[in-house]
Amino acid sequence: MVERRLYEVVDTGDEFLTEASSHLFKAGGKRFRPMLVFTAAHFGDPAAEGIAESALVIELTHLATLYHDDVMDEAAMRRGAPSANSRWGNAIAILAGDYLFAIASELVADLGADVVRTQARTFARLVHGQISETVGAPEDADQIQWYLHVLAEKTGSLIATAARLGAQLAKAPSEVVEALAEFGEIIGVAYQLSDDLLDIASDGDTSGKTQGTDLMEGIPTLPVLFARTSDDTSERLRELLSGPVAEEDLAETLRLLRESSAMDRAREVLDTYCNDAKTIALGLPECPARDALLGICDYMVARSS
Repeated sequence: MVERRLYEVVDTGDEFLTEASSHLFKAGGKRFRPMLVFTAAHFGDPAAEGIAESALVIELTHLATLYHDDVMDEAAMRRGAPSANSRWGNAIAILAGDYLFAIASELVADLGADVVRTQARTFARLVHGQISETVGAPEDADQIQWYLHVLAEKTGSLIATAARLGAQLAKAPSEVVEALAEFGEIIGVAYQLSDDLLDIASDGDTSGKTQGTDLMEGIPTLPVLFARTSDDTSERLRELLSGPVAEEDLAETLRLLRESSAMDRAREVLDTYCNDAKTIALGLPECPARDALLGICDYMVARSS
């Protein structure tokens, strides 16, 4: 349903605008956030009005942020296809993202003032997280804690809202709504931490993810931050991680990182987040939806192993 509605809402009659604004979702994606909306709704009435539209709003918001992220990161590819900015330039990519935000805002207006307020607060957190990442941590800040805070703002906030809206619109009990929102934020951070590990640990062929993308773009993911701050990191690895990794150095960097204690420390953090999410899920009413949430926790750990 969400997939069909994505095509419907961006079909403006303007061929170019429709092509640009549908570019990213045509490239595919896991649709994890809409899935979480529908899963959370099973703690109440899953057939309640507004649930499907809220899932659409969440996915449109997510897609819009990807357009903007690609401009900021100067990314050439997204989901195995040329990014919008590499195809049409930064101005069109930014405006396409803005257009998806506008559609999401129009749709959310029909879901009531409470949902509009939640969406606005979520968007504020997304922007705050992006600004924090762009500006960087204060000199006296703990680099690891700062990074986890940014992930909670940038990634966890929208996933928390996905779970919140699914349960809220399904008229689940308030304590269940709050627990699901907390679950969403924690598992959202775990989702990104799992990606951090996958960028280094995957073999590319089986994961579907290109090895070392974050390393070559100079993105300081959790394993990199641990490697930079660990006393047992080799001088050679420190040198390689001092900036974006050159393509000719990628194989060596991956090997040294995989052999380092940084990977184990990053996996320990991921395990902690997944265990915290499991604890919350186990406190929810027993039902197939709860089992699905527990399965998500296990998946986050397994995919990056």
